Amino acid sequence: MRKLIAAFPSVALLGPRQVGKTTLAKTIMGKTKNTVYLDLEDRDDFNALQNPKLFFENYRSALVVIDEVQRMPELFPALRAEIDARRKAGRFLLLGSASPDLLKKSSETLAGRIVFKELSPLLVSEVFPAIGYEKHWLRGGYPEALKQKTVALWNTWHASFLRTYVERDLPALGLASPALLITRLFQMLAYNQGQILNKSEYAKALGVSVPTVGNILDYLSYAYLIRFLPPYATNIKKRIVKSPKVYIRDSGMLHHLLGISQTKDLLANPKAGFSWEGYVIEQIVNHYESDNNFYHYRTQGGTEADLVIARYNKPIHIVEIKMGSEPRVSKSLLNSMADLGVKQASIIIPGTGISFPAEKGITVCSLDAFLSNL
Repeated sequence: MRKLIAAFPSVALLGPRQVGKTTLAKTIMGKTKNTVYLDLEDRDDFNALQNPKLFFENYRSALVVIDEVQRMPELFPALRAEIDARRKAGRFLLLGSASPDLLKKSSETLAGRIVFKELSPLLVSEVFPAIGYEKHWLRGGYPEALKQKTVALWNTWHASFLRTYVERDLPALGLASPALLITRLFQMLAYNQGQILNKSEYAKALGVSVPTVGNILDYLSYAYLIRFLPPYATNIKKRIVKSPKVYIRDSGMLHHLLGISQTKDLLANPKAGFSWEGYVIEQIVNHYESDNNFYHYRTQGGTEADLVIARYNKPIHIVEIKMGSEPRVSKSLLNSMADLGVKQASIIIPGTGISFPAEKGITVCSLDAFLSNL
């Protein structure tokens, strides 16, 4: 983060609530000589920016940190004018729970003046070995959820978190749908973790229109609660499934929604494989640098790949995610490699410290071994 602040006039640190954005910002402030912090959920701080031009002029020598910036989208034109008036690195650090409005206004108004950095819940690579992958997979990466001492408190935290998002945060970001409808759709997403998105089925089950479902899904995505994994379909001559897969991003949140709170219950649950798939994908995506893209691949004939890693839109690696400890190289994996022209693939299984060749170009490994080789 400090490297980005030293290189760009404005840095936006985005992510869901409770992942540590404010904590990280205040750590940076503690190591920076001249800073000023504003939390737009605080009435006095909000009022301090009613004349942003005057405020910014008074703090031109400081790093100005603005928390919950999505609450004042009209601020972005003033930020642009101030950056253009005195263009230098390290002017602004913006923190926010992203929304379509926030992303649109910031990317359009501050084009060429801002860089985005996503902060995810804690990754397994950030907590290991203090917390093993089994507990991290079960409990998820939200710091406050991870540190709860009992299952009951862990469930209480997630219930409160989701209720706050559904009843307060998403409406504040502009989502006008009823809280009960959002909750029901989110619950349905949990039971369909890792499946090809079919908005029509959700709309029919909920008794609403397809555009209404699409609108809610978009808000959940921009709030970093769900991930759309798009299909890879570039220069492919075969008939491709062109809809994205959808995942609830945090495994702990997924398990709370599924009523799973113990490892033994998770392993026995019919959704365990899809949970493991989503967990592995989330860890990998957040571990890679920003010049990579991620896709799934599925043909109408049944060939599929769980995760296609591409660099500058060229596939470079395929990941197959399996629950078994002795996986076989599937025909589907070999066909995917041939279709996409990929020479390297990995089959990721539960465990630690596992890595061995299966066939030429294909390695069976645990998640930690895969991540350590990136």
